[in-house]
Amino acid sequence: MNIQLALDRFSIQEALHIAAQAEKEVEWIEVGTSLIKEFGAKSIYEIKNRFPEKTVVADIKTFDNAKYEFELAFQSGADIATVMGAAPLVTLDTCFNTAGRFGKQMMADLLNTREENRKYIAGLQNIIVCQHISKDEQEEGGGGTWGRRAATEDQKLAIAGGISLETLPSVIPLQPDVLIVGSAISKAKDPERAAREIKEAWGALQ
Repeated sequence: MNIQLALDRFSIQEALHIAAQAEKEVEWIEVGTSLIKEFGAKSIYEIKNRFPEKTVVADIKTFDNAKYEFELAFQSGADIATVMGAAPLVTLDTCFNTAGRFGKQMMADLLNTREENRKYIAGLQNIIVCQHISKDEQEEGGGGTWGRRAATEDQKLAIAGGISLETLPSVIPLQPDVLIVGSAISKAKDPERAAREIKEAWGALQ
């Protein structure tokens, strides 16, 4: 199991500082959507430049203009870029093919994704599927559920949405390959310790 540290609503320098603190205990670093929206592709470049050995995820949440956005993410240093599973099938197809051309990976975020798209996504190999409880659901909608495991044997599963020591037991049945953790690490007094405690708790629950 890998931990993906999600960095959102920070400046680039703040994100770099937090990632450096947690570096020893996280395998993947996510350049969050808000970070990219505020500071552009430079934020992806800066994270990858500082942490070249880490898997860097550009959470661009592509819904259209797939070729341009995925090329931009990969040219800026991302190893993985995200597309919304609810996007048109041609967009999903373009993202998948673009990732293949660069030797990179696509992560499909299943938030609010209809069945037709889920079936298409299930047929793709060597991608990451993200089951996601949105920030709005967490803060405004009274919570949400991940549902049953959506990834196939040929795909990795990432889980996102309020992951913390308290919510880990609810994630166990899905057996994710990647835990996407934001504020439980990024807002902790000691991000390295917080990430290590999540790993240790995960191991104890297996």
